[in-house]
Amino acid sequence: MTASAPVASNVYVASPIKPRQRSTRQQVDDRREALIAIVRAMHPMTVRQVFYQASVRGIVDKSEAGYAKVQTDLALLRRGGAMPYDWLADNTRWQRKPRTHGSVAEALRDTARLYRKSLWTSADCYVEVWLEKDALSGVIYPTTSLYDVPLMVARGYASLSFLHSAAEYIAELDVPAFIYHLGDYDPSGLDAGRKIEETLRELAPHAEIHFQRLAVTPEQITAWNLPSRPTKTSDSRARGFGPISVELDAIEPDQLRRLVEEAIEQHLPYQQLEVLKAAEQSERLLLTSLVRQIAADGVLGSGSGR
Repeated sequence: MTASAPVASNVYVASPIKPRQRSTRQQVDDRREALIAIVRAMHPMTVRQVFYQASVRGIVDKSEAGYAKVQTDLALLRRGGAMPYDWLADNTRWQRKPRTHGSVAEALRDTARLYRKSLWTSADCYVEVWLEKDALSGVIYPTTSLYDVPLMVARGYASLSFLHSAAEYIAELDVPAFIYHLGDYDPSGLDAGRKIEETLRELAPHAEIHFQRLAVTPEQITAWNLPSRPTKTSDSRARGFGPISVELDAIEPDQLRRLVEEAIEQHLPYQQLEVLKAAEQSERLLLTSLVRQIAADGVLGSGSGR
């Protein structure tokens, strides 16, 4: 796939090897304070997002050595209690475990507490957000979760089984599907998005599918002066692409979440979310009241859950 390459001034460039200079204690402290300020303002973030924000501010060099400094500093800051662990997102590692309860009463209490009302039941469309990078799912999920929108983590090139499952669901819809894709601006990132669209259309040929690349785009690279890196010449798709590539992580977390939010909100009636949240709260209180009444009547047993 050929893409017009935007002009960027902040590309990684080769530089002469310099003698290694050790940072002073004050320089290390200042750097760590600056990192805390970045994450405090933008969390949740990935380590790589913090690195990009630190590099554009001149806090660390835009190099592997600079990334290593950020990675080490963030680990030490969290271990030392200077930064909360949940400010940084890591969705590349996770566990599977079924939710269990000690009693029926506890299960009903959890149901009342976690009750969510469907936002899209009466909507005239269906929306999905597709994400190339698993590591960024923790950054995007708070927004997609709020709007009750599926977040599809493709991990680069999505597997055929994953695409088939997604296409099966879309094929059964009686409303148009709007798919928003977030991925790196590089030969493989663009091709992975194209392949997702192509396969969904192939597997759901009668569905009305609107596919849009939400990020990263050449316009965003220029408008936001996003930090870039040289395009990997080892990539078989690099021919004719252009000299620079930009990672999705280079976009500020808040800006990335705003992009997703704006894409979703254009499909919702005005103030639909506020109306739904009010109804949801009312129904949650009703469920809670019913559970208390049942427990007071002694119909359900008690017990402690896990």
